[in-house]
Amino acid sequence: MALAITTLNVGGLRAAVRKGMDSWLKAASPDVLCLQEVRADAAVLPPLLPDRSTHQAVSRVKGRSGVAVCSLLPVVATREGLEGLAPLDTHTGRWVEADLALADGRVLTVASAYVHSGEVGTERQGHKIDFLNAMTDRLRALAAAGASAVICGDFNVAHRESDLKNWRGNRQNSGFLPEERAILTRWFVELGWVDVGRALAGDREGPYTWWSWRGRAFDNDTGWRIDYQIATPQLASLAVDFKIDKPESYDTRWSDHAPFTVTYDLPGYRPR
Repeated sequence: MALAITTLNVGGLRAAVRKGMDSWLKAASPDVLCLQEVRADAAVLPPLLPDRSTHQAVSRVKGRSGVAVCSLLPVVATREGLEGLAPLDTHTGRWVEADLALADGRVLTVASAYVHSGEVGTERQGHKIDFLNAMTDRLRALAAAGASAVICGDFNVAHRESDLKNWRGNRQNSGFLPEERAILTRWFVELGWVDVGRALAGDREGPYTWWSWRGRAFDNDTGWRIDYQIATPQLASLAVDFKIDKPESYDTRWSDHAPFTVTYDLPGYRPR
């Protein structure tokens, strides 16, 4: 049966809802919704999604970051944060995992991740690389354990030249640096994880998931593909379709990201 998983950076949940996110959610109604940049305390999200089991990692800095996994499937366990980070990089609301129970007794692990935006020559870039390396350790552990898992989120890295429109002009900018891209390559080549969006879209330009608010980036489709679903190989082989809900026009946007949904033909899942 088809299981729909959506990842979405809302850029502030309350602002997104005021601008129309709730209308999109009612129409799309994915089975699992992974959110980034919630920017709200743990009490704000559940009333907006009363039919879902909601699990969040909230930043210790008020109004910053925040990730969540919101599921129509039963949740049997959750974990927050990544190991191996410096004390200042913990409890920043950038990683949460949920183990979801399937009808046949198996478990599907879903994580929502929000990687730092980074900036060359600043501490922010160091935090970003440290976080990506901590993700590498977690991906290795999940793969070694034989987990069926998908990591969703805003990784703030375009892996290939086809993942951003102006790749030539961004070769020295955070988001398209060789050292950042090499970490993602390691995930896909050495650790065996699959970039599901690229696998389904094929070898072509885009499709993009983020466009700057500035200038005419949105109208000209000058975007970046920085929102991912990466999955363990067996789960990735069950991905059958994807959709990017790019708004029809600039004035109908409620985030600078678009929802990215993948449909998995998942044995043992019973649709609602």
